[in-house]
Formats: sequence, structure tokens, C-alpha cells
Amino acid sequence: MSSENGQQRAGGPDAAPPEQLALLRDAVRKAKAPRAKPRTWRGASPAKELPVARVVVDKGVLHLDRYFDYAVPEELDAVARPGVRVRVRFGAGGRTVREGRREGGGLIDGFLVERVAESDYTGPLAALAQVVSPEPVLSPELLGLARAVADRYAGSLADVLQLAVPPRHARAEAAESGTPPAPPPAPEPGSWRRYGRAADFLRSLASGGVPRAVWTALPGPQWAQEIARAVQATLASGRGALVVVPAGRAVARVDTALRELIGEGQHAVLTADAGQERRYREWLAVRRGAVRAVVGTRAAMFAPVRNLGLVVVWDDGDASHSDDHAPFPHVREVLELRATREKCGFLLGSWSCTVEAAQLVESGWAAPLVADREQVRATAPLVRTVGDRDLARDEAARAARLPTLAWEVAREGLRHGPVLVQVPRRGYAPRMACAQCRAPARCRHCAGPLAGQEAGELRCGWCGREESAWHCPECGGFRLRAQIVGARRTAEELGRAFPAVPVRTSGREQVLDTVPGTPALVVSTPGAEPVAEGGYAAALLLDGWAMLGRPDLRAGEEALRRWIGASALVRPQSVGGTVVIVAEPTLRPVQALVRWDPVGHAVRELAERAELGFPPVSRMAAVSGPAEAVADFLGGARLPPAAEVLGPVPLPVTEAGRPRRVGGPPPGERWERALVRVPPGSGAALATALKTALATRTARAGGDAVRIRIDPPDIG
Repeated sequence: MSSENGQQRAGGPDAAPPEQLALLRDAVRKAKAPRAKPRTWRGASPAKELPVARVVVDKGVLHLDRYFDYAVPEELDAVARPGVRVRVRFGAGGRTVREGRREGGGLIDGFLVERVAESDYTGPLAALAQVVSPEPVLSPELLGLARAVADRYAGSLADVLQLAVPPRHARAEAAESGTPPAPPPAPEPGSWRRYGRAADFLRSLASGGVPRAVWTALPGPQWAQEIARAVQATLASGRGALVVVPAGRAVARVDTALRELIGEGQHAVLTADAGQERRYREWLAVRRGAVRAVVGTRAAMFAPVRNLGLVVVWDDGDASHSDDHAPFPHVREVLELRATREKCGFLLGSWSCTVEAAQLVESGWAAPLVADREQVRATAPLVRTVGDRDLARDEAARAARLPTLAWEVAREGLRHGPVLVQVPRRGYAPRMACAQCRAPARCRHCAGPLAGQEAGELRCGWCGREESAWHCPECGGFRLRAQIVGARRTAEELGRAFPAVPVRTSGREQVLDTVPGTPALVVSTPGAEPVAEGGYAAALLLDGWAMLGRPDLRAGEEALRRWIGASALVRPQSVGGTVVIVAEPTLRPVQALVRWDPVGHAVRELAERAELGFPPVSRMAAVSGPAEAVADFLGGARLPPAAEVLGPVPLPVTEAGRPRRVGGPPPGERWERALVRVPPGSGAALATALKTALATRTARAGGDAVRIRIDPPDIG
């Protein structure tokens, strides 16, 4: 008999070896705790105080966009606090009532909003089935913000809460969040000194003020450090800060700048690609007050920062700031609501300037933060233009998509560093313009864009009216031209033109973050431009007409934003940085790039839109769906008296197997879209009318659904 067997028998016939006991203990330790099954609480006594819970259920339909009352069982009295996640039985009706309580129905998730003493509902109440977690994730401030966003965009509160509160992760919830670090000292202005009133802006934040500013950033990589200094000034006052940027690459730059400036543990990073557990852990640290600063992408706009002192949005013109899920809120609008509701500072920054940003300044809601012209000239590259006349004299260059000027600038730039080549994405649909002065062709009725049809006639993309006698209001011309489409094989052609130079690409398939400062050609689509070490020696902006020719109200604004975003990565003119743009030199966006004057361009665009009744001066909603459904919906909606309905017009049919555009019809279905436009001051009435009509429609059984989008990002 071995000694091991002797030890085993000494412990009893049923005893297990120490190794097996250790394995059992580890297995028990790692095993998940059994989940409590939801109960009907038949015969359970209600809570003695505040026995009624008001719950917002996870049903994103408008006719159920209200609170529902449930009885609080006595056993759940301690954990059924406002803000916790709960599960309730929904849809039982009044058929199954036992001992004065309603039972039955399917289990759905929800949030407990408040506890009250009595219910306005006179019938029997169902009981709370389960408190999923005692963690109060829905604060009154977040609930109020979500309600305001839902009303602003004609959506349901449940849909907004799905965007605002991340999914639960039990392990992350069980972890401790720690204590908040001590506030950092107030920062020095640093590179903020380049802007006239920036030092006053930082001092106001550090002293507890609530300044609001629209910031036009100078070219270069300093924007991330400047945002970090604004966050540090806010933290120094004992308050929190929230920064929302369009993409993960920008998050990484601001994250690095914050770590270098104020150290570890002062901020959290909230991005969708962080994983459910990490994202929820970071979100809980913010909600519990362990972290007072947040930087993240779109979903971070609802981050529950305590004692919020500053909200920052960078590059508000980026399409990533508009959510793709109902009710489609925009980061800029949500942060404006937060700044107003929570009485905190507001900073909207970009290298360019959107029309909405110009409107904030013009209305007096925010002050401008801009550098003087000397600073702009000292940091911006030299911008040179190549127009149609230059291309006409250089037919060989036109065929190769590389004019002589661009060739010379690229060859000279490659002697000193990398050269960026921006090529528009494929798929930009052409619109019509005057063949003489290049002014966009617009409808005489609603000023929408005119597009050529297969049969040869002109038709408005907004109201659908045919235009048979168009003439240009700018020059009186009668001839039209279709805007050209961008080149498709630019990278291959450049590789043949510069055989000894490496060619790198950055686009949809692979987006580069950085590239070395050694000579190379970097071909990129708009928005995917990598940052070069030391900056690019030159940049070529090819086929400008492809972006200017988009059938969209924001074509000029978006083209200028893309061009400035790429040009801001180029070295200053003082060290040889040069940008060549291939577009008609006389056009307004091209001239704004040459002068590096995005604010002036936005101000002129705002004045023009105010004269024509375009957004953002007016408010607009897009109603899309099957033709009969759209007509029936608009016929039953009680729109404001000043509302104007444009259209409907058919939407492009989505082919099977191809990606579906946001707001587009399902593959193979034929949808139409109508635009509803109201003058300033009627936006809330429009949203209420559309929401009421849609709630009435969804409450009825049968019928095709329609989709509503308030202030759509592209309206043609």
C-alpha cells in the first residue's frame, strides 16, 4: 500500500485527493452564479412604501412611448430603486387576473424610472418580475436628456436609451471602480496662444465658467493637445469633461495627448470596438464618479459624466457623428442640448467650418475662436489650382489624371518627404450644372438639385417636378453639363509614373494611421488620410468635380471640409508645403481653400440657405417608405400650417447583395421619399406632428411602415 493510498483512506472512504479537491474548488470558484428566474409573485405582499414602480419598457414603438406602472413586491423593495434594470411581463391584457394582480405576458427588459405611492391606472397591476441588477444606470439627468433627444428627433424614449446605456456585463459590474484622482492643476495656454481669445476661454473653464465657442483649428497635429488642455482646465475646476470625435484614430490621438498632459487614471475611453466588458467597465467608472473625463466616438455623447463642465465635439461635419439607428440623433445637436440643460461649457472644433457652426456664432449662442491671418499664413501650406482650361491645354495629363502642375509638385515634394494623393471614392452620382459658369442647376419651385433622367429630361431630386425650360440664373446660359466622376486607377497610374517610389494606399479595405516621413506616394480616399511623420511635403487633390458634383445640398461644404482635412496634414508654406487641387479655380469652395477661409465660406453658405429656405435655417424631415404608405401617412398627419411638402420622389432601388444605404429601402423594394420643410421656430411642432401621426399608424394593425428622419444629413 502506498503512502498516498494510506492518506486517502485516512480521510474516509469518500474523501478525495488534495489535487482533486483543489480542482473542485477552482471549478466552483469559476462557475457562474445561478441566475434568478423571473417570478410572477402570485400572492406576494406589495411594498409598504411607494408600492408602484413606473417603468420604461424596451419597446421602441411610438404608441408605447410612455411609462407603465407595476406593483413592487415586498421582497424587491430594497433593490427596486430608480434607475435600475428590471424585467417585467408585458402584453397580458386584462384576461389573467388573480387575487387582484395581473399575470401572464412575455418578459421584456426595462428601466425603473421612479417609485410612487399610487397609480393613475385603475385596473390591476402586474408585479415586477425581476430586478436584473441593483446598479442604478439611468440617472434623472440621463433620463431627461434621452427624453429631450427623443422629442427632438420624433423618436421613442426606448430607442434613445438603447443608444445611451450600454449592454450589461456582470463581471464588469462586479468590479470595483476605485476613487477619483485629485484634480490636476490649471494648464498653461501652450499652442492655444495662437488664437485670439483662447487664453480667456481656458481661464473661464478653470475658474468654473461655462464659455461656448466655435473653434476653427489651425493646420497641423496640435488640435489633440489643444483639446487636452481644455479638458485639463475643466478638471482643474473640479468638474467633468466629455470629448466626442468621429473615429477611433482621432480617439487614439486625444487619448495619447491626455495621458501625456495629465497622466493615467484621469479619463476613460468609450468606443464600440473596445469590447462589451471593457466598454461597460469604463462606462460604470464614469457613472460612479471614479473618472471625470471621457473621450470617445458617437455613443459617448450620452456618457453620464458627473458635474459636467465641458462638452467638446471635433469635426462635426463628419458623417460618423450622425447615428445610423432610430431616431438618428447627431452628436452636435445632442451636445448642444447637454450644454443647455446641464449649464456647461461647449467647444465645437474643426479645421473647417460647417454651416451649423456658423449659425451658432451668428445667433450669439457661441463665440468664435479663430486665429488671425498672420498665424494662418504661417501654418497653412501653399494652395495652387488646376482648372478645366489647364487640363484642356494638357490632354495627355487629362487622360492620366495627373496635370503638369501636379506632376511637377509631386516630383519636387518627393525629394523632401511623402506626398499625399487624395482621390474621391467611387459612387458619387453626378448632378447637372451650368456648362458656362458651373453653377449648380436647381429647381425653380423648391431650389432642389436637378438631375438628368434616362429619357433626357431634367427632374428635381426633391419635389420631383420636371424642368423643361431651365436657364442659369447666374450667367443666363442654357447649356448643361454633367459633373465628372473621379478616376478609378489612380494608384496604378501613379505607380507607373513614379516607378522608383513606393506607393501606399489607405481606404475602405485598409486604413493607415501613420506613415513614415520618407519619400513615398500615399493614395487615400477622403477621410482615410494617414498622418505623416513631420507632415507631408505636398498633396494632390485630384478630380475635385467628383466631390463638388454630388447631388446633395452639402456638396460644396463637404468638399471643402475634405480638402482642408487633407491639406492640414501638409507642412507649412514656409518649409515648402504645397497643395495642388484639380477643380475649377473660380468656384467658391476652391477659392475658400486657396485663401484658407472656411469660416467665410460657411457664412456665405448660411446666408444663401437663409434666402432660399434651406436647412439649417429651416427645419426639414424626410418621410420614406412604399408609395401608398407615404401618401397615406402625409394625408393623415396634422402638419404645422407653414409646412411645405416636397415630392414624393422615387428612391434608388437597392440591388440584392449590395450594401444598403442608411435610410434606403430593403433590397428589391421600391420606396419613395417626401421632404417636409417648415420655417424657423416650427421645428418642434413638426417633430410632434410627425411623431403623433406615426404613433397612430403603428397602433393600427396592418399597413406598411414609414421611416422618419429629422434633419437628414443628405437631402439631395
